Amino acid sequence: MTHPTEVPEPGPRDAETTHMAAAGDTDVVGIAPDPALAEGILADAPAADIFDAGTEQRAQEIIARYPVARSALLPMLHLVQSVQGYVSQEGIAFCARRLDLSDAEVSAVATFYTMYKRRPCGEHLVSVCTNTLCAALGGDEIYRKLQTHLGSAEKPLGHEETAGTPGEPGSITLEHAECLAACDLGPVLQVNYEYFDNQTPEKAVALVDALQAGKKPGPTRGAPLSDFKGAELQLAGFFPEDEATYRADVDGPSQAVETLRGAQLAADRGWTAPGAQDVPLPELEKK
Repeated sequence: MTHPTEVPEPGPRDAETTHMAAAGDTDVVGIAPDPALAEGILADAPAADIFDAGTEQRAQEIIARYPVARSALLPMLHLVQSVQGYVSQEGIAFCARRLDLSDAEVSAVATFYTMYKRRPCGEHLVSVCTNTLCAALGGDEIYRKLQTHLGSAEKPLGHEETAGTPGEPGSITLEHAECLAACDLGPVLQVNYEYFDNQTPEKAVALVDALQAGKKPGPTRGAPLSDFKGAELQLAGFFPEDEATYRADVDGPSQAVETLRGAQLAADRGWTAPGAQDVPLPELEKK
């Protein structure tokens, strides 16, 4: 791609300058031969009706956490998902304009991490671990069972597809996931990133049936179940302010007996790890 005809000066600058700098780029004009259309592509997306004043305030609170605005991108994308249930083009523009990034830079991040969804999600996101150990213990069977249960034998629900209307009560987006870091409790699945351990096809079917009926079964570990948008708001860093509500809505057990069994066995038998040797770093020895 050719260099923009107008290159912004290095350092902090108005985000609009960054986006409009490419207006004279021949590659951009080649994609959109009509100059008016090219300007439309580079202009702000119509996000005002989607992201209200409350969302704007939260965005500014997120940005204020970091010494450099662009460092706030990950929680900003979670904030967008807490509003829309996915990362839309409007959401990408919303982040880019406030963080002095281009739409392409935001898109690169949003498409790299699997937690950012580019299609609207259901009220609940169900993630089934199909990595090696969980797959061997039945994860693949669980995923296939949910595919046909939420879809049909003739048309199983695909990866990141939704049973029901996205965002509506009872709608479920199904995905297979890589390791969910609970190998000692496999096969596992998550609902809105909360754990349901030691699953079977029958347990998984009962779980999604309860979700579709408007119920919120308690996870094996972690916080009480919310919906996908509620989980995204927490991932953006916003929690209940009073202690009682926080404990009720967010806090929960984070460990299982199986996970601590090795440490408990070592404690019972008096096993200890050898102490670390105080060895100077090589670069310090050279000096």
